[in-house]
Amino acid sequence: MLRDNVNDLLFFLVVARERSFTRAASQLGVSQSALSHTVKQLEDRMGVRLLTRTTRNVSPTPAGERLLANLAPKFLEIEQELAAVTEMGEKPAGTVKLTAVDYAVDRFVWPKLAKVMKEYPDINVEISVDYGLTDIVAERYDAGIRLGQTVAQGMVAVRIAPDLAFAVVGSSSYFAERKEPKVPQELTAHKCINLRLPTHGGNYVWEFEKDNEEIRVRVEGQMTFNGINQILNACLDGYGLGYMPEALAQSYVDEGRLIRVLKDWTPPWTGYHLYYPSRKPPSLAFSIVLDALRHRD
Repeated sequence: MLRDNVNDLLFFLVVARERSFTRAASQLGVSQSALSHTVKQLEDRMGVRLLTRTTRNVSPTPAGERLLANLAPKFLEIEQELAAVTEMGEKPAGTVKLTAVDYAVDRFVWPKLAKVMKEYPDINVEISVDYGLTDIVAERYDAGIRLGQTVAQGMVAVRIAPDLAFAVVGSSSYFAERKEPKVPQELTAHKCINLRLPTHGGNYVWEFEKDNEEIRVRVEGQMTFNGINQILNACLDGYGLGYMPEALAQSYVDEGRLIRVLKDWTPPWTGYHLYYPSRKPPSLAFSIVLDALRHRD
């Protein structure tokens, strides 16, 4: 029975993941009617309905959800292992999909990849900029890049950057009419520029620490962005205070365009790490990308 069902199960998994026969058929290169017939035959052989079909959408039944949750990772592992074995006799090739925040990409990922990618023209790297704590397994990424303390348990984590400090900064024009805050609690009296985090459905709460005292401040202001570079620009234009990596603001601080405050409340954080599932056998292409990004003192 297993031999008869393998291809049909693969077809079902694509339909269940895409929630659409049309999109699944396009991915698989078959007609929609043939795909629907194949899934119906699978349901008949198993004696259980796997999909609920309406005129507008397709969704897995409880039995279908169980198959999707348990079989999809196993088929993915098989695909990855086949790709890894194939690569043993070939030159490095394939696509490596990463997710990271824009600052990590701009400062640590691209500068390193730019030095090696020309050596491997058959390796493709796809980078998605995302501030959410993406489930890299569910979203089919090869790896994610986040600060060390935010890496999920059960992942292999490889440091790609040194520790970094964050800074609270504002423009000289902003402080021309306002006093500098001396403690984090005084930020509530200032205009601050917020960072929207999609995973939490709200704004980032600014974090501070001094003498083993940790303080989290929920700030308010006129502007909210979902990217750190936009926050920097708003700070430079005098719209309020921003919380950002120290290195991003440092050149403007040196020029006098930005003023840093609360410096003794912002100790270094664990730097960026690349992380991936421990059970995933790395492909040759992935191993080359990982080695290029690895932090070396």
